[in-house]
Amino acid sequence: MTLLEFLHRLAGLLPVLARFAILMALIVIVPRFARRIRVPEAVGLLLSGVVLGPHMLDVFPREHPVAQFVSELGMLLLMFFAGLEINLTLFRQKIFRSIAFGVATTLLPLLLGTLVTLWLGYALLPAVVVGSLLASHTLLGSTIVRKLGVNRLEPIVVTIGATMMSDTLSLLVFAVCVPLFTSGFSASGLAIQVIEIIVFVPLVLFGLSRAGAYVLRKVENDEETYFILMLGILTATALLAQFINLPGIVGAFLAGLAVNAAVKDKPAKGKLEFLGNTMFIPTFFIVTGFLIDPIALVRSLTEDSFLAAGIIAALLAGKWIAAESCGRIFGYTTAARKTVWSLTLPQVAATLAATLVAYRTLNAAGQPLLDSRMLNGVLIMVLVTSILGPVLTQHFAPRMLKECRHES
Repeated sequence: MTLLEFLHRLAGLLPVLARFAILMALIVIVPRFARRIRVPEAVGLLLSGVVLGPHMLDVFPREHPVAQFVSELGMLLLMFFAGLEINLTLFRQKIFRSIAFGVATTLLPLLLGTLVTLWLGYALLPAVVVGSLLASHTLLGSTIVRKLGVNRLEPIVVTIGATMMSDTLSLLVFAVCVPLFTSGFSASGLAIQVIEIIVFVPLVLFGLSRAGAYVLRKVENDEETYFILMLGILTATALLAQFINLPGIVGAFLAGLAVNAAVKDKPAKGKLEFLGNTMFIPTFFIVTGFLIDPIALVRSLTEDSFLAAGIIAALLAGKWIAAESCGRIFGYTTAARKTVWSLTLPQVAATLAATLVAYRTLNAAGQPLLDSRMLNGVLIMVLVTSILGPVLTQHFAPRMLKECRHES
């Protein structure tokens, strides 16, 4: 029996409460250790999930329902808080910049990713799917900019707004490719999806904004009810987004925007942020690490190095060109442009979900939309960008803050 097999067997004997205690210890210890060695907390939590996950020490199973629930809620809260903390006045003033940058940071990686995948020998449809995976991004660095106090600056507000656009557009491309691969093109299906998005976004931003503000105002003296209502608005909007085939994080972000003004400076908001930042969001990062198999990734790096390097290069270049070009047009400083670029690099939530769907999607001949080679390549990209993005954000965001203070 090897040492790893012995550790797996030992981990299998751990009771549920012991696993929970280990998870709590990780949430307490890992961020402090990460700060000491100057590594972003999100990266430390992600790597701890890799080490203690099912592919290494196997302390935590990959599909544990409780861990998955807490992780998904953490991901939704991450985007909900991003919407809550946006400077709405500045966001309204800069909404066209968010749309412009959202389109640029979607189309450029989409185009480059498609071209690189075609160059690697894949057919057009899988190539477009890979391009759509590169188009979205997960704001892993949002916790960093929030703690630094730069989340209310215009470049960050524009980037957060662009995230909603990139996730929506990339999923729309993906939603077209999947049925086209399995059963052929459906113009009616595409039209329905577009109409649903056109109805959904204003419904949340304007309808929920008024209704949510009215209901929350009625219970503002009942803190417990106020707290539960905020969670209810978050989950209902995320579910509605998923119902029309959008990522739940898009709904969560829109919900945060919708109730932003209503919950400002309310005690229940602070308590929800405390709970999310100390429990749910760290768990999201740890559970994400469970998906990464380091042995398979190393094997893919040696056997398919061009594949992983190609899609990572396409992502880095596409996101950089979008951030640099839009940043120059908007008049952002060098550090601000690099911070925006770093925030759009991590490929975690929407990318992982869409990749697994594509891997499990088969055509009439039984062939997957994305094969195992590309699956491993995408997982390498997820690992690299989830580390590189926050590291670069930690490096550039303080410089952006200094430049803004110097200008003011």
